[in-house]
Amino acid sequence: MGKPFRGVVNVDIRDSAPDWSPFEPPQAPADAPNVVYVVLDDVGFSAMRCYGGPIETPNIDRIAAKGVRYTQWHTTALCSPTRSCLLTGRNHTRNSMACITEAAIGFPNASGTIPPENGMLSEILAERGWNTYMVGKWHLCPTDEMNLAATRRNWPSGRGFERWYGFLGAETNQWYPDLVYDNHPVDQPLSPEEGYHLTEDVTDKALEFIKDAKAIAPDKPFFLYYAPGACHAPHHAPKEWIEKFAGKFDMGYDAIREQTLARQKEMGIVAADTELPPINPIGTPETRSGPTGEPFPELDYTRPWNTLNDDEKRLFARMAEVYAGFLAHADHHIGRLLDYLEHNDQLDNTVIVVVSDNGASGEGGPNGSVNEMKFANGIPDDLAENLSKLDDLGGPKTYNHYPNGWAMAFNTPFKMWKRYEFNGGTADPCIISWPAGTKARDEVRDQYHHAIDLVPTILDFLGVDAPETIKGHVQSPFDGVSMRNSIDDKSSPSERKSQFYSMLGSRSIWHEGWKAVTTHPTIAGWGHFNDDEWELYHTDVDRAEVHNLAAEHPDKLREMVNIWFAEAGANGAFPLDDRSAVEIMGTPRPQLTAARNRYVYYPDVAAVSEWQAVNTRGRSFVIGALVDIPAPGAEGVLFAIGSRFGGHALYVKNNRLHYVNNFVGSDEQMIVGSEDIPTGTDLILSASFDKDGQEPTFTTGILSLFHADRKVGEGRIKTQLGAFAIAGAGAYVGRHPGEPITDDYPGESPHRFTGGTIDRVAIDVSGEPYLDLEREAALMLMRE
Repeated sequence: MGKPFRGVVNVDIRDSAPDWSPFEPPQAPADAPNVVYVVLDDVGFSAMRCYGGPIETPNIDRIAAKGVRYTQWHTTALCSPTRSCLLTGRNHTRNSMACITEAAIGFPNASGTIPPENGMLSEILAERGWNTYMVGKWHLCPTDEMNLAATRRNWPSGRGFERWYGFLGAETNQWYPDLVYDNHPVDQPLSPEEGYHLTEDVTDKALEFIKDAKAIAPDKPFFLYYAPGACHAPHHAPKEWIEKFAGKFDMGYDAIREQTLARQKEMGIVAADTELPPINPIGTPETRSGPTGEPFPELDYTRPWNTLNDDEKRLFARMAEVYAGFLAHADHHIGRLLDYLEHNDQLDNTVIVVVSDNGASGEGGPNGSVNEMKFANGIPDDLAENLSKLDDLGGPKTYNHYPNGWAMAFNTPFKMWKRYEFNGGTADPCIISWPAGTKARDEVRDQYHHAIDLVPTILDFLGVDAPETIKGHVQSPFDGVSMRNSIDDKSSPSERKSQFYSMLGSRSIWHEGWKAVTTHPTIAGWGHFNDDEWELYHTDVDRAEVHNLAAEHPDKLREMVNIWFAEAGANGAFPLDDRSAVEIMGTPRPQLTAARNRYVYYPDVAAVSEWQAVNTRGRSFVIGALVDIPAPGAEGVLFAIGSRFGGHALYVKNNRLHYVNNFVGSDEQMIVGSEDIPTGTDLILSASFDKDGQEPTFTTGILSLFHADRKVGEGRIKTQLGAFAIAGAGAYVGRHPGEPITDDYPGESPHRFTGGTIDRVAIDVSGEPYLDLEREAALMLMRE
């Protein structure tokens, strides 16, 4: 990219001639378009109305009206892998993203670290004169790099984005998110009571980034990667948006599938003879087991709507209303971006791409949840408790996910969901609009394409050649092909002839209109891949994968399976990993520091991620705060980690020491000191937990409060075995912003410790922690 100096250099500047060209920043071509990626999360093929779904998204419809909708555009079936494809144009296993980053296993296909030879679109365009911005969900760096002590090489700022604002992991609380701004964590600007929601916040930041640069260089184009948390769990939305859908899902997911399919046929999204697959298409726990007796996963069983009682129907329908409100709310804020571009005469010359990263999610299991942390801790949801929180669904007091029947409905007409290589996991919406550069308006395209095809398409639009090197790294070839010809020419054949898929034991291959796919359940630990049943579908005429032709065309099936192995080998897809989540979570991974018995934390610093903080789960521990309290009246948080969905805290209120342990949001256990706290310097206020019992889903023991060595309170409590937050909670000293562990905290958020000074908080642990792999496994699954 550098240019040679062509000036003249002599001893005297008067005899020299300058040449600025090697030193000037890169400039995009005149009238180059902006590029906006809108990357939705867990939004199935048919959730949105423009794909025949039940949820109105008028602003996404605005984009579709000025472009094309693809009906055979595919993803990898999971978050991180697809996002790596969207930005690099290479297959997920070549990106070392065979699974989500939190499930990296230390092989070239699954390290959770995209190699530098697979450069990102942001890195290319930043060196060609585009400003580059990212807001929302990243999920493209390993967990050991999601903290302030880690390298930033795989943060957005390390992969070509000049500015970014959002969260690093798989998911976050939409009311109380784990926010990072450029290269450091920040607190949210408002509380939910003041109207805060993450989607609005990241949209504000996206507009701010664009306006900041346009005020200086109004003609300079930008690339915006806009990735709101919607609609990944937890499904959080303002109540007024949820109420817009009141009663619209009362007929149930079976009926919604039928209604959606009818609309899709009318709209030309699917063929008129398309049929719906059964609601449990690959088996149930009663009808199927693994090659050596392994159970069929309960998580992947769907309860037929007509088997539910009235209370269950009411609860399940409300969960769908919340999801719909979440998506509609996101659409509203997408409209704010469109309005800004339109008002400033930039909309027509902006390439807009709207996609989802995988099919709708089945992680809610057969019954859904009002607090996913129960599942992550091996504790079943209680229907009575869930019904009692029906009015809270979608708000700050729930961490909810719908049952998997809605995933089937929002993936109509396809079978299965996220994680599976059936079309329910991989066939997703893709809308492309560029009014200034294309002619198609509100049209449907049936060409087969994949997430890897977007980078070549964007570069084709922009007239930018892929660089040979990025930051000194020789670049690997793209796997993707340009989609541009098909946008203006409906009859243009796709440049894509084959596409391989592999995810958590599920495998498929598409080749020239045919597809072979295994029925292997994901994360089930069945193994025995050579014994897999492969089904065969002629997807040119049977996209819903209803008519298995394996018995009729054994030679074709054999050919397809051979192609899968060839493509998998060429893309470094091995080893295959269908191990149970228990085993995957047990994989040793890099850690910044070795585990120790004493951890020391300080006030006025950033939160420490739960994944790097002290582990008190299932073991005895002591939390001790060294404080100076000059006079009575001190109050506030000494130490806290977690939220109302699970966590514990040590704090002072009404001159008494308090400890609270919120057991998965269902049992708030509190011990209060019997005496006023002392005054003076170098005081030690502590809570000591002595474990005396271990149950399958919790640890029991006595929690005692101390002023120095004087016991001032005790009580029996149980502590949870799994993490406090699916994406990892933050440990705080001297304050606790965000979702409180208890409403009993004194004062206003962030409940700072006042009336005294905290020197430090030390946490001592002894013995081995109780290693409950089932809880860890459940946690990994939810973090998808």
